[in-house]
Amino acid sequence: MKNLLRAILAGWGAKKIGGGKCGCIGTIVVFLILYWLLGYVFNVF
Repeated sequence: MKNLLRAILAGWGAKKIGGGKCGCIGTIVVFLILYWLLGYVFNVF
């Protein structure tokens, strides 16, 4: 369940941050960074 929530939050953030001028590659990079960072957040809680 945590991984699903983590993926949804990372996808939403990537769409908001990288969905504009960065293009497809930028959105994927932002998604990967957010997914990695959210891993640390969910490990703390």
